Amino acid sequence: MGTTEKAFGLRSLSAALRLWSAARALLALVGLGVLLALALPAPREYLARQWTALPEVWDAAPGNVSRGPIQAVSFEAAQVREQRAAVEFIARRYRVAQDAVAGFVAAAYRAGAHYKVDPLLVLAVMAIESRYNPVAESSLGARGLMQIMARFHLEKLMDHGGEAALLDPEVNIQVGTQILREYLRQFGETETALQMYGGAFDEPGSQYALKVLAERARLEQHLARVRRQA
Repeated sequence: MGTTEKAFGLRSLSAALRLWSAARALLALVGLGVLLALALPAPREYLARQWTALPEVWDAAPGNVSRGPIQAVSFEAAQVREQRAAVEFIARRYRVAQDAVAGFVAAAYRAGAHYKVDPLLVLAVMAIESRYNPVAESSLGARGLMQIMARFHLEKLMDHGGEAALLDPEVNIQVGTQILREYLRQFGETETALQMYGGAFDEPGSQYALKVLAERARLEQHLARVRRQA
């Protein structure tokens, strides 16, 4: 056997010994783990939990995190807290049953999201217009929570069954928010839009708008306190 062949044989033997040593160590560790799992209840439960948690650990590892669903859950939880706080504030301030107010608040948030109008502004308009009375009716014929004059907005009511639908809180809030959005777009600022909504466009001092904005500010201050506590 030549020198080259001897060197090659030694290297092969050395590699084989290292491989055998590593395999023996690995088998020893596996055997120890199995013995611990079988002998001790606590380690067995711990190992089972760790194994089950591996996919979650992987998903949470840097570079593998998808923040969208987490942020969505967080946002939804914050909205639930905010709506609950709004319900408690309104029910206490206006002496209205919380179950009824919860429906009004949820509808205001849905309509606000759909028409891109601040839901707190929608709730503030309701407060000034009807004090959250869903069957309120003015001497001029304005009806419902947001006191809508049906004869001026018949086209908006056609998809909801006509004028009679104004006493449905969901419809009233949806149509009222739609009207408010149109005025906001038309005039480009909140105060004038509110004056127009309240039929007080020429009112000196914009008293109607100031009352709505003051109510919205009270509601926002309450929600801000709740956010800080959370």
